[in-house]
Amino acid sequence: MEPVDEKSLRSKSTQARHNMNLKPIRNKKDLSEALARIDQLIDAKPGAREYDELEILSTLVEAYEEKHCPIPPPDPVEAIKFRMDQ
Repeated sequence: MEPVDEKSLRSKSTQARHNMNLKPIRNKKDLSEALARIDQLIDAKPGAREYDELEILSTLVEAYEEKHCPIPPPDPVEAIKFRMDQ
Protein backbone atom coordinates (compact mmCIF):
# COMPACT_ATOMS: atom_id res chain seq x y z
CA MET A 1 0.00 0.00 0.00
CA GLU A 2 1.31 3.41 -0.99
CA PRO A 3 1.88 6.01 1.78
CA VAL A 4 -0.63 8.83 1.97
CA ASP A 5 0.66 12.26 1.05
CA GLU A 6 -1.20 14.42 3.59
CA LYS A 7 -0.41 17.68 1.78
CA SER A 8 -1.85 16.32 -1.46
CA LEU A 9 -4.88 14.96 0.39
CA ARG A 10 -5.55 18.33 2.05
CA SER A 11 -5.15 20.08 -1.29
CA LYS A 12 -7.69 17.76 -2.94
CA SER A 13 -10.10 18.21 -0.04
CA THR A 14 -9.78 22.00 -0.21
CA GLN A 15 -10.24 21.92 -3.97
CA ALA A 16 -13.40 19.80 -3.64
CA ARG A 17 -14.85 22.21 -1.09
CA HIS A 18 -14.12 25.15 -3.38
CA ASN A 19 -15.87 23.41 -6.26
CA MET A 20 -19.05 23.12 -4.19
CA ASN A 21 -19.71 26.86 -4.44
CA LEU A 22 -21.37 26.98 -1.02
CA LYS A 23 -22.58 30.17 0.61
CA PRO A 24 -24.81 31.12 3.54
CA ILE A 25 -28.56 31.17 3.01
CA ARG A 26 -29.66 34.72 3.75
CA ASN A 27 -33.00 35.08 1.96
CA LYS A 28 -35.74 33.22 0.10
CA LYS A 29 -33.84 33.39 -3.20
CA ASP A 30 -30.82 31.71 -1.60
CA LEU A 31 -33.16 29.14 -0.03
CA SER A 32 -34.78 28.35 -3.39
CA GLU A 33 -31.37 27.91 -5.01
CA ALA A 34 -30.19 25.63 -2.19
CA LEU A 35 -33.35 23.52 -2.40
CA ALA A 36 -32.98 23.20 -6.17
CA ARG A 37 -29.38 22.05 -5.73
CA ILE A 38 -30.42 19.57 -3.03
CA ASP A 39 -32.95 18.17 -5.50
CA GLN A 40 -30.12 17.63 -8.00
CA LEU A 41 -27.92 15.95 -5.38
CA ILE A 42 -30.53 13.83 -3.60
CA ASP A 43 -29.29 10.52 -5.08
CA ALA A 44 -25.60 11.13 -4.30
CA LYS A 45 -23.75 8.17 -2.82
CA PRO A 46 -22.05 8.43 0.60
CA GLY A 47 -18.37 9.23 0.22
CA ALA A 48 -18.86 11.18 -3.00
CA ARG A 49 -18.13 14.91 -3.20
CA GLU A 50 -21.77 15.46 -4.13
CA TYR A 51 -22.89 13.68 -0.97
CA ASP A 52 -20.74 16.01 1.14
CA GLU A 53 -22.30 18.98 -0.63
CA LEU A 54 -25.77 17.53 -0.01
CA GLU A 55 -25.08 17.19 3.73
CA ILE A 56 -23.75 20.73 4.02
CA LEU A 57 -26.62 22.26 2.04
CA SER A 58 -29.16 20.30 4.09
CA THR A 59 -27.65 21.65 7.29
CA LEU A 60 -27.72 25.21 5.95
CA VAL A 61 -31.36 24.88 4.86
CA GLU A 62 -32.36 23.41 8.22
CA ALA A 63 -30.68 26.28 10.10
CA TYR A 64 -32.33 28.90 7.87
CA GLU A 65 -35.78 27.34 8.18
CA GLU A 66 -35.54 27.00 11.95
CA LYS A 67 -34.75 30.70 12.21
CA HIS A 68 -37.00 32.17 9.51
CA CYS A 69 -39.85 29.65 9.09
CA PRO A 70 -40.59 28.33 12.58
CA ILE A 71 -43.44 25.89 12.95
CA PRO A 72 -45.41 26.72 16.09
CA PRO A 73 -46.46 23.87 18.34
CA PRO A 74 -49.97 22.59 17.69
CA ASP A 75 -52.92 23.57 19.82
CA PRO A 76 -53.22 20.75 22.40
CA VAL A 77 -56.95 20.24 21.79
CA GLU A 78 -56.48 20.17 18.01
CA ALA A 79 -53.59 17.73 18.38
CA ILE A 80 -55.78 15.36 20.44
CA LYS A 81 -58.63 15.63 17.92
CA PHE A 82 -56.22 14.91 15.07
CA ARG A 83 -54.79 11.90 16.88
CA MET A 84 -58.28 10.55 17.61
CA ASP A 85 -59.14 10.77 13.91
CA GLN A 86 -56.13 8.66 12.96
